[in-house]
Amino acid sequence: MRDERLPLVRRHMALRCAVGDYGPLGFHATWAYLSATACPAPDLRRDAAALSRALGTLEESRAAYLAEMAVLAARRRAEKAVGRRTPRASDMATLRGPRWPSSTAPSRLGLIAAVANRHSAFQRLPYPDETLSPDIDVRRLSHLHARLDGCASSYLKTLGHLDRPAAAELTDTVHGIRGLTRPGYSPLNMYLLPWLRFANLLTYAAAASAGRESG
Repeated sequence: MRDERLPLVRRHMALRCAVGDYGPLGFHATWAYLSATACPAPDLRRDAAALSRALGTLEESRAAYLAEMAVLAARRRAEKAVGRRTPRASDMATLRGPRWPSSTAPSRLGLIAAVANRHSAFQRLPYPDETLSPDIDVRRLSHLHARLDGCASSYLKTLGHLDRPAAAELTDTVHGIRGLTRPGYSPLNMYLLPWLRFANLLTYAAAASAGRESG
């Protein structure tokens, strides 16, 4: 990746492979984050300097993640030694869901780019119909889809800001989608789980922006 003797296209592919191995926001959202934060020339296919900046950003996040995991592993060993076998809810939250580990606050620009990328994909997702789950009113699905779309649009329109009512609306929408998912295999889950992944990314991005403002 850092070998400047290699063609740029090979180094570009190497970075994509690295994101495939470590993509804390999901592959596409992570790539969008890196492309946005490699400014002022975010075209990673043609700009070697931007490519190197993106790699540095990814490596810094990976190092922060490994440090967090080392602390978590040490704490879990100590807890198990005194008989506490169940992990804390906060520990499980650290291991699940999208987030950008870093020694500094995540880039708002990067998170906006990640949300914009996944919002576009969300709008193109196939839509479930009532035949997949007769016990669910299809109008309820339509309502949740529209609410999530509206929350994302509000986040992007305000450049990463969600006021208190909008944040509450997003939280309620996430609970509504999660409440319709089914344990194990369910045809409806194939539609709802991508919605939920996008909703979780949006929730994280909005909370990270709010944290920067209050910090």
